[in-house]
Amino acid sequence: LLECIMEFERTSIADVVIVTPRRFGDARGHFIETYRAAAFNEVVGQEIAFVQDNFSYSAQVDTVRGLHFQLPPHPQGKLVRCARGALLDIAVDARVGSPTFGQHVAVELTADNDKQLWVPPGFLHGFRTLTPDTEITYKCTDYYVPTCDSAVAWDDPDLNVDWGLPASKAILSDKDRKAQSFADFDNPFTYQGA
Repeated sequence: LLECIMEFERTSIADVVIVTPRRFGDARGHFIETYRAAAFNEVVGQEIAFVQDNFSYSAQVDTVRGLHFQLPPHPQGKLVRCARGALLDIAVDARVGSPTFGQHVAVELTADNDKQLWVPPGFLHGFRTLTPDTEITYKCTDYYVPTCDSAVAWDDPDLNVDWGLPASKAILSDKDRKAQSFADFDNPFTYQGA
């Protein structure tokens, strides 16, 4: 039963997982079950407790948010989905000692494809909106703590992320415009192994 409700797909970074719920539809519209703890925990191999749900709205195409993370003792894992519009979602492995350190996964999440991306703690996260009026919801494994909030520059050349737009076109917050480089990042994240 669980397999027919949602599909789980490992990405090029094994700990980053694409979750695609099954869509049930008829003439009235459709229904999806966006999260089921037992199935999700089985796939990620640990008990994940989500404590906060967030909503983000971006009015314009090419709004870029990221690459964000929270420092210990409050690192956040995120299960990200697109409720309206479309976005390019990015997860960068920042875990020192990881075989995929500095590598990233990029997945297009849309309101039509229902895909979600699991971004574990120890990863940098960001997205670019591909349509106007894009809405993103995401579940977090820890609460937002302003003193732990930080960012790495979204267009850092060391990370080699293809965002599909030149830096001059990106719509950024002051925080993201001033974000540190990956090389200057005093990295507290370590790889715990498989």
